Amino acid sequence: MSPKIMLYIMGEKGYAVLDAILQNYKHLIAGVISEKDKSLKDDFYASIQSKCAKENIPFYHRQDNIEHHATYAFAVGWRWLLYLEDTEIIIFHDSLLPKYRGFNPLVSYLLNEETTIGVTALFAHKDFDCGDIIDQKSTIIEYPIKLKEAIQKIIPCYVDLVLKICKNLSAGTRLQGTPQLDDEATYSLWRDEEDYNIDWTADAMYIKRFIDSLGLPYKGASTTLNGQKIRIIDSQVVPERKIENRSPGKIIFKQGEYPVVVCGQGLLKLLSICDDESGEELIPLKKFRSRFGI
Repeated sequence: MSPKIMLYIMGEKGYAVLDAILQNYKHLIAGVISEKDKSLKDDFYASIQSKCAKENIPFYHRQDNIEHHATYAFAVGWRWLLYLEDTEIIIFHDSLLPKYRGFNPLVSYLLNEETTIGVTALFAHKDFDCGDIIDQKSTIIEYPIKLKEAIQKIIPCYVDLVLKICKNLSAGTRLQGTPQLDDEATYSLWRDEEDYNIDWTADAMYIKRFIDSLGLPYKGASTTLNGQKIRIIDSQVVPERKIENRSPGKIIFKQGEYPVVVCGQGLLKLLSICDDESGEELIPLKKFRSRFGI
């Protein structure tokens, strides 16, 4: 008799994993648990729910009374600790462990301009992201790259790992793990709204990477424009100029309708700016003499 799997999934990666298992190992799925994510423009919650309804798969919101009769639980994009009796929990993590244990590792990868990103499948452990590694899959990226593009690059890594594990489970093969090398571990901290704020005293290349790394599916890097909170959606580094009284955050000139902002080092042309509340595009700006908050 084949084992059964409960899927604890969120976001686009979770949806892709669900779709892949449905196409290849539907008989293994006991049910799906998901949760909404208000920090994302599209959290895929409705898509996951709809897919389960179409395929006659039991679907639960995280706070529902869940009937759990599975041998394994897969966690993809899951943010909460799981306490499940008689169930082997397998975590799929957005990094090549033991590097970048913790929160939002893919964002940290991009901010650090890493060229190799990947996913680790590991057994759950009492200390987060410290369990034995079942398997890993990696891919190469080039910069500049936006977060949504990086997610598209990493999704096949999730799918490959999940299908490989499902194949072994379906064949009755016992999963084996390899202990992590703790002395090689690094950590990625959780992020909140304050961590979206742009520091205009930084280098223009870094600020562009910051904007790219915190864009869709997240709300976008934030700053203030003459005291109003806004989101920078897209930008481009332009050649440096000699500025006698450098003041990061000020507009130095426009290129067409696009403002060019002074950074701690270098200049950044802003291609898309949106109001934080309404989402309204603010380019062209109404006022040239404008200052972005530091």
